[in-house]
Amino acid sequence: MTFQVVDTTSKLIAKLQTLAPEQQQEVLDFVEFLSQKYNQPQQSPQKRVLGLNQGKIWISDDFNEPLPDEFMVR
Repeated sequence: MTFQVVDTTSKLIAKLQTLAPEQQQEVLDFVEFLSQKYNQPQQSPQKRVLGLNQGKIWISDDFNEPLPDEFMVR
């Protein structure tokens, strides 16, 4: 442990001891929340599978053609 960590820990304990038991419990609850939030293992992204959905969708042959004037926003 570095001096900065020890110093921060000492300050935290000193402040914590000045709190009422109910407030200490709130601090403990918050620390447990943070611990759960940041200690979750990071999942590696899944690899994409080429052709997985082949044949499940259809796109019109004129998909990239300009839309008729009736679809233009005025």
